[in-house]
Amino acid sequence: MHPFDVKAALLAKHAQHVVLIHFPIALFIAGVAFDFAAHWTKRQVLIAAAYCNLLAAAVVTIPVVITGILAWQWQLEGQRLKGILLMHLILGSASSLLIWIVFFVHLRARRSHEGVLPGYRLPLAALTVALVTLTGHLGGFLSGVNLPS
Repeated sequence: MHPFDVKAALLAKHAQHVVLIHFPIALFIAGVAFDFAAHWTKRQVLIAAAYCNLLAAAVVTIPVVITGILAWQWQLEGQRLKGILLMHLILGSASSLLIWIVFFVHLRARRSHEGVLPGYRLPLAALTVALVTLTGHLGGFLSGVNLPS
């Protein structure tokens, strides 16, 4: 495959998930970093930045989950999952759900009259970052990136 062959890159049966997955990971971690910074500095602009990043991360999880399931169906022809792939699917689903929950915590606070973010959001966000990191680590083994050379 030629590196600049756009058609081949876009229509590869497995490539979309591997490419798309980095967007919600980066957006979510940046959103959580902004949220922690906003908590420490009490700056509203950082809360707004956190909200925007968390919104984008949550929305992008939708095509990521879809392409992950499609990659499983196309690459393994829907075979029964086991081992690292099963763990990756379970943790990926849990990560996506938690990303949406963290976003909804921000959305709910934004829509309330007080606009006060609950204190439990930071431990929840930190837990979600840890889960996303573990999921990505397992994904690295599946893609071959984390294998010994």
